[in-house]
Formats: sequence, C-alpha cells, structure tokens
Amino acid sequence: MSSFAPVDRRSFSSAVFEQIIGQILDGTLDPGSPLPSERVLTSQLGVTRQVVREALQRLDQLGLVEIRHGGSTRVRDYRSHSGLDLLPRLFQRPDGALDPEVVRSVMEMRQAVGADAAALCATRLDDTSELRQAVAELGATDGGRALDTRFWDLVVDGSGNICYRLSLNALRQAYQPAAAVVARLLADELAAVPRYLAVIAAIDDRDPERARAAASELLAVGTTAISLFLEA
Repeated sequence: MSSFAPVDRRSFSSAVFEQIIGQILDGTLDPGSPLPSERVLTSQLGVTRQVVREALQRLDQLGLVEIRHGGSTRVRDYRSHSGLDLLPRLFQRPDGALDPEVVRSVMEMRQAVGADAAALCATRLDDTSELRQAVAELGATDGGRALDTRFWDLVVDGSGNICYRLSLNALRQAYQPAAAVVARLLADELAAVPRYLAVIAAIDDRDPERARAAASELLAVGTTAISLFLEA
C-alpha cells in the first residue's frame, strides 16, 4: 500500500513528482494500479491540487501514468510507454548504485548507433578533415573524453540522421551521473587511435559496411570493458 509524506512547500510540484516517480520505478506502484485521488494526494503531500496536477502532467509526459479525466490516474508500464528521456533515472538507482541491465543496454545502444551512423557517413559525408583533426588531438592528449565526444558528434551529425543525434544525446545524459566511472572504463577505447583512423578511412573510401564494422569494433572495446566491470 503506497503512502506519501508531506513535502517542503518550496519544492512544490518537483518534490511531488520525485516521490511518485520513485515509487513507480522501484515497483511500489505496479503498472495498472491506480494512484490515490487528487484529493487524497493533496492531503498526504500537504500541497495544493494545482501542484499535484502539475506533477501528474510531468509523469504523463514521460509515459509513466495515464490521466483519465473523470476517472482514476493509473500507472503505466514504462517499458511500453516511455522514451529515452527516462534513461538517466534508470541508469542509476536511488541509492546511487548503477543498474547493470540498464548500463549494459546503454552501452550496447551506443555501439549500435555509432556503427550505423558511421555507415551512413560513408554515403553522405564529403569531408573528413574535422574527424581527422579530432583524432589527432585525441592521440596527443592523456585521456581525451571531450575529444572522443567530439569525434562521435561529427560522425552522428555527418550521418544526417536526427534520430541518431537525439539518441546519442539521451545516452550521454543517461550515464552523466556516473561520468567519472564511465570515462575510466573507456580508457582503452580512447587510446585506440588506429581504430578511429580505420573508421575514417572506411568513410573516405565510401565503404559503408567497412565503416560500420570499424566503428562497431572500436566501440566494442568500451562495451566489453564495462560488461566485465559489471560482471565483477
């Protein structure tokens, strides 16, 4: 049986939103179950009905609840109704621990998007000079996470696919809370300069399948490193 605690009035709808989304994602509120009425929520949370409605609208936009005017608001199964903007909340649990299944999924999607974008680049990108500059700077630095980000920005933008661009944004937002850990685990990938150059060479040669394979092999270095970390 769910229950809610009064919130700091300075936080208003954000605090209400956080309490409800926390109980949805941790399974306290099951998919299909009704939320308490607005009247009950306002009483339990110590806020106005307008504050509750604002929080419910945010949850509805994320695909987490279904608002039925004149009826009860019900919890939705986020796996069926939510989008990539929910990933940051799934990547790291409320206690700060990483969710292994979600982390692995994010890295696998990163690899897939990068590989597909590189293949499209081989058919659409005419000038790889910026890619070469990014790799040259990457090889001249110790670390280079920002330069690696720049490389994949150029690849995804060069693919001309807005869905890949938005997906890449969402994936990065997902692992931002654990950015330091991710950067450490991607160290071997960032140091694999010849693999970056292999991606560029395939794009220059207008060979999409070779570009796809080269990008996938490069990104697999990081995917494997993080998978081993999770298993350990």
